[in-house]
Amino acid sequence: MFLEKLIERNPKLIECAFHMHQEGKLLPDTYILDLDSILYNAREMKKEADRCGIDLYFMLKQIGRNPIIGQELMKLGFKGAVAVDYREALCYIDNGIHLSNVGHLVQIPKAAMDRTILAKPDYVTVYSYEKILEINEAAGRCGTDQKLLIRVSDPDSQLYSGQIGGFHSDELEELFQKIDALEHVSVGGLTVFPALLYAEKENAILPTANIKAMERARKIALEHGYQDLNINLPSATCIASIPLISELHGTSGEPGHGLTGTTPLHKHSEQIEVPAYVYVSEVSHQYDGKSYCYGGGHYRRGHMENALAGKDPNSAVLTKVVAPDDDSIDYHFEIADPLPVGDCVLMAFRTQIFTVRSQVAVVSGIQDGKPELLGLYSALGERLERNW
Repeated sequence: MFLEKLIERNPKLIECAFHMHQEGKLLPDTYILDLDSILYNAREMKKEADRCGIDLYFMLKQIGRNPIIGQELMKLGFKGAVAVDYREALCYIDNGIHLSNVGHLVQIPKAAMDRTILAKPDYVTVYSYEKILEINEAAGRCGTDQKLLIRVSDPDSQLYSGQIGGFHSDELEELFQKIDALEHVSVGGLTVFPALLYAEKENAILPTANIKAMERARKIALEHGYQDLNINLPSATCIASIPLISELHGTSGEPGHGLTGTTPLHKHSEQIEVPAYVYVSEVSHQYDGKSYCYGGGHYRRGHMENALAGKDPNSAVLTKVVAPDDDSIDYHFEIADPLPVGDCVLMAFRTQIFTVRSQVAVVSGIQDGKPELLGLYSALGERLERNW
């Protein structure tokens, strides 16, 4: 999906990947994160966010919850991380990364509640009153007060399967009264998901139907007397979409793929952010005129299309690659051409690394021609002490 853009805009990452693989420094089924490029993207994004008055909470699940990246983004002045599930939140807590928003899209379970609240997240997103009561009780035990982001989902909202939840806007007045009566929680803002998405026809990031629910909710909250609420408008946050967040009365965004230059907008147009990761594999075998490389990093919505294969970037060939069916395990990816066993295979597709079994290599110095492997990590952000 992004390979052509990667070749065009980040050839040094391509070169680094070939060399590190051929030198035996990386096993197949490894994503390389180009730290230099991610931080370049982040700095440029933060400039635009500061100009528009938007807070940014970085989302790292797409690149494996990587703690090195999180720590570096904190140094750049990002508010903190958005943890979409409780295990991601615990990963950040363990690595000293501040939580800006936790609970969206997955609520905090009871067993993780006290530890999460003790970490003093800026906001906890909620979409049930029962969970609000649990948070209130935990905050009382922990001797703190906790701000909530109320997730709003109306009948005309656009929701993804597996991500269903939220309060209807016509429930909010009663909900606000209930929250106001609790001692250790308060309404800190509102959120919907997804608020913005790439529209292929217009080749632009545009508001979704969920903005209608947000406008109803924001009006009710203002009438209730709430001021200075955080209007959180996540999804597709990047330099191009930050002004739109501001236009829609938003106050915070959550860049994920924007940090690596891998939103659909970045495939179809020239944007400031550069592509900043590549997937490294290796030819395993040939069969009936085709080659097969090692898998393990397949994300079913990744739109895998092409691969660059060979022993070095100068002699590498561009070839078609096919992921296995969604009902099969991705032991291998099929390559259209017969290629020598052991050749490096590079791909750049849309990913959610935390859902796969790959390793993640964080590399600095790529853009200066002095690549340094800072660490190997699991897809869940756990540091690995050895490659093999």
